[in-house]
Amino acid sequence: MPAESLSRPPLSRLRLTPGHACLLLGLLAVTLSVMHLQASAGLTDGLLALFSVPDVSAESLVLHVAWWPRLAMALLAGGGLALAGVLMQQVLRNPLAAPTTLGVTSGANLALMATSLMAPGLLALGREWVALAGGGLAMCLVFLLAWRRGLSPIVVVLAGLVINLYLGALGMVLLLFHQEALKGLLIWGAGSLAQNGWQDAAFLAPRLALGAVLAAWLLRPLALLELDEAGARSLGISLKHLRLAGLGLAVFITGCVVSVVGIIGFIGLAAPNIVRLAGARRLGPRLVWSTLLGALLLAVTDLLLQRFSGILPTMIPTGAFTAALGAPLLLWLIPRLRFGGNAPPREARAVGSRHPAPRRLATKLAVALAALAVIALLAGQGADDWQWASIGDGELLQWRLPRLLAAAGSGVMLAIAGTLIQRLTANPMASPEILGISGGSAIALIGAIFLLPAPSNLTLVGIGVLGALVSLAILVLVNRKSGFQPQRLLLTGVAITALFEAIKSLVLAGGDPRGQQIIAWLSGSTYYVDMTSALTVTGAALLLALAAAPLTRWLDILPLGAPSAAALGLPVVRARFALLALVALLTATATLVVGPLSFVGLLAPHMARLMGFSRAGAHLAGAALTGALLMVLADWLGRQLLFPQEIPAGLVASLLGGAYFMWGLGRR
Repeated sequence: MPAESLSRPPLSRLRLTPGHACLLLGLLAVTLSVMHLQASAGLTDGLLALFSVPDVSAESLVLHVAWWPRLAMALLAGGGLALAGVLMQQVLRNPLAAPTTLGVTSGANLALMATSLMAPGLLALGREWVALAGGGLAMCLVFLLAWRRGLSPIVVVLAGLVINLYLGALGMVLLLFHQEALKGLLIWGAGSLAQNGWQDAAFLAPRLALGAVLAAWLLRPLALLELDEAGARSLGISLKHLRLAGLGLAVFITGCVVSVVGIIGFIGLAAPNIVRLAGARRLGPRLVWSTLLGALLLAVTDLLLQRFSGILPTMIPTGAFTAALGAPLLLWLIPRLRFGGNAPPREARAVGSRHPAPRRLATKLAVALAALAVIALLAGQGADDWQWASIGDGELLQWRLPRLLAAAGSGVMLAIAGTLIQRLTANPMASPEILGISGGSAIALIGAIFLLPAPSNLTLVGIGVLGALVSLAILVLVNRKSGFQPQRLLLTGVAITALFEAIKSLVLAGGDPRGQQIIAWLSGSTYYVDMTSALTVTGAALLLALAAAPLTRWLDILPLGAPSAAALGLPVVRARFALLALVALLTATATLVVGPLSFVGLLAPHMARLMGFSRAGAHLAGAALTGALLMVLADWLGRQLLFPQEIPAGLVASLLGGAYFMWGLGRR
């Protein structure tokens, strides 16, 4: 054996274990803490400030009432979220389960927002109970949607993602109508660890200690969930009660953390998966190491944020910063996570048969769209209640017609984009909203609004297309080797969407006057659309729809798989890139008008399939007409439901489409 090979340490010794990861993060946390203490009041006085104020200097006082409590809160919150993530993943046997992906944090946040507005007296009973109720209801919704599928991992994550988007839309509605009252909740909702004393840490510590004790008590029963269900039942275990206990404990821990520090993403998802990848297979070690790693991850992130806060133009909430850092980490983790099966997804068709006369059905949809357009133009509420305007009322039509055209055009573009991406990936759960394409476009558009002095609409469309293309490139790079498995595609979309949510939180929490413009745009309002913009959107929708029409042969062949498509003479690589570029252009143009929250790209292709549009050409036409119907209906309802106030069309479409999708997912 060569001498140099003897001097090399074996690869197993170089492997990063959970202990090594925690040790490295612990050393980094200690180093950053010492540097901060040395720069403020000195190391000795800084350490003494943990227990009391050693002198009357401002530095020591700040350390005692703000810095040390903030560090303690970071450790507590990070450890609690990681512990909740381990419990959820163990109960559901799903590496994608976490408080953020299953809608628990969104439910808790929405419950606290609604209670602050409608029943603030309930907060006196305990914020954790309000957050617990909201998170528990969100978790129950996820369970109801996924129960018929046996809590399949992909269905659970899809249900959680839809619940997240749906509750986010409801929260946006509250924020639109009560922005001043909820201004203080914006920073908190983005995940703020700022402290003013030890009361919050004293509130959270005993509750998390109780959660840890209960988790240790449930350790042995929960470990048996790694067996199959028949084996667990043969040991006399009530799986229903055990799952309820484990998830109830996870929701309680999450509710306690969210009630104090707001939404902090990725700790509950990343820490358990990092520990698992580092070699902790059994539940006991995973609980211990994940809790410790989650605490250190959040503490180090917050210490780094404080270290560089002086050079940042605005205050950045820790939760948003954690999500911004966690998204790349999750994208790195996705190819390394193990899922059941490695085969590419087969084309899963919605329930329904092929319609014998798709042209006749398309004609009926077109007639329905025309009738709805007439109603949207002429019927509505006014100063004298409901009124039916005349066609000659030019002033009224001048206000309503641009909104109708913009809504219909954006609906067509989102529906075609959703159809293309679903058929391209052979995945009926794919859509611009779910896969993060809309989020990537929105990130680019927000950056353009804030960084460019006065961008034109053409510039914004180009930048939005670039953002959508970057998101698509990330999807392809992360999922290419796995054959575009639905689980990995969805989790990649979760990461990109979380990055968008982090940037949105930073923008809204910064107090910039342009934040109101961002809120209006994110909600998908057509209120500010003029006739020129409406005609531009309509023309773009028609041109892009015509551009998609010649590609129907590709869409019929690509779901057969790359080898079969190539054997039939299809240039697979060129076809995929052309379709993805068209998806990016459609998504960016529609997102510019109605924001990134709409469910039309997911819902319209499903509804078209249910009606019997199966072949690619008919599917595109049926989805486009359905998308236009949905958006026109959403825009009209948004104007009428709370007249004279308005709910933006994008939010109404999210609420209608999300409700329909949850209903359909729960039935199948």
